[in-house]
Amino acid sequence: MPKTTLRITSKNYSSWSLRGWLMAKFADLPFEEELVSPDDPEARAEILLLSSSILMPCLMHGKIVVWDTLAIGEYLNEIRPGAKLLPAGQAARAHCRAICGEMHSGFGALRAALPMNLNAHFPGFEIVPRAQADIERITTIWKQCLATYGGPFLFGERSMADAMYAPVVTRFLTYDAPLDSVCSAYCKRIMALPEMQQWRLAAHREPAGIAELDIKP
Repeated sequence: MPKTTLRITSKNYSSWSLRGWLMAKFADLPFEEELVSPDDPEARAEILLLSSSILMPCLMHGKIVVWDTLAIGEYLNEIRPGAKLLPAGQAARAHCRAICGEMHSGFGALRAALPMNLNAHFPGFEIVPRAQADIERITTIWKQCLATYGGPFLFGERSMADAMYAPVVTRFLTYDAPLDSVCSAYCKRIMALPEMQQWRLAAHREPAGIAELDIKP
């Protein structure tokens, strides 16, 4: 089997790293982690939304190098089809790609106003209207998927879509976003995944914070 390495940065703050890491875990692909310090200029720029290019996570599988979470997900689906990162049916695959793309390129207000921070909790946090609009769109996506495909995950079995939206789940919990029972149950389901528990524990062990992301309500 080719040597596989996944380059990631902060487990507390990096939503892109979490997405790629979860996809590799869901694909059951053994890999070594290469951790880049959040003090690295490139990593810091991406975490703080100062870079238009997303170069982490980066998957190195033998001689093949893949960055960008959507590309990583598509590649993993090719080499590990049994993991079903994309649904089997054509219509469901198209739907999954669409909502993954929407997460990948959209929700800028949510990203800016509610940065990922697993080591923080702000009960009663005041969510600005633009971020609330993003929350409402995301929860609509979740409820439509859960109703269409029957749960317990967005496309029945866990998929690339659940990896793409997992960092949003952490944001909703960090900033105490008001959710209905369906979305609250989905958040609990995601956070209960063994992979999420593993990531969260590692995030709690990170020694240093990033002052710009440690919002004071």
